[in-house]
Amino acid sequence: MNDPAALVCDFVNTYDVESGTDAVPSPAALAAWLAGRGLAAPSDTATGDDLALAVALRETLREALRRNHDARAADAPGGSDVPGDSGGPDGPVSDGAAAGGRPGPPSRVFAGLPLRVTLTAGGPALEPVAEGVPAGLARIAAAAMAAHAAGMWPRLKVCTESTCQWAFVDSSKNRSRSWCSMRVCGNRTKTRAYRARRQAETGSRHLRAGFPDTV
Repeated sequence: MNDPAALVCDFVNTYDVESGTDAVPSPAALAAWLAGRGLAAPSDTATGDDLALAVALRETLREALRRNHDARAADAPGGSDVPGDSGGPDGPVSDGAAAGGRPGPPSRVFAGLPLRVTLTAGGPALEPVAEGVPAGLARIAAAAMAAHAAGMWPRLKVCTESTCQWAFVDSSKNRSRSWCSMRVCGNRTKTRAYRARRQAETGSRHLRAGFPDTV
C-alpha cells in the first residue's frame, strides 16, 4: 500500500468497534495481515509480544485520530498535530479504546518499534532497523509520520459516533467532517440527540405539571 494515510486508516480499522470483530486476533493473523500488504514477508511469523505491540500501536493511533477532530487545536502554535504528541507525558485515554484495552503512553509504544531516521532522495524518512513482523509494525508507524510530512495527518480521523469509530480520511475543504458516513452514523447520532432532547422536554413538562403555580 503506497498511500501512508490509507495504510494508517486500514490498520486502525483492523478492529471494528461496532461489530466487535478483530482482523488480527492472533499472532498468525497479524503476520498474514502484514504480509498481505507487503509490510512483511509471507514466511514471517509473529509472537504474542508482536501482537501486543500491534494492538497498542493501533489503539494509540486511534486515540490520536480522535483528537484530530479539534482542527483549531491542531492548527494552533504548539498544537497536537504530530503522531504520538499527546499533550501530556502519558497522553489522554478515551473510554472508547477498543480491543486490547487502554493504549499505553505514545512514547512507550513508539519506543518499542525498531526505527531509525535515514536520508533519502526525497528527504529525511523513517525506516525499520529490523526484519519480519516488528519491521512491518515499524513501517506503519513510519507511515503515520509520512502522512504528517505530506500534510495529511490532520485529515486522518475516526468517526465521532461512539459505536463506530471507523478511521477515515477527511477530504472536506475545511476538515469539518465528523462521521465516516453522514447517512448512517451522522443520522444515528442526530437521531439519538433528538430523542434525548424530546425526553428532556417531556420530563420538564411533567415536572412543571406536578408543581402548579400558586398565588
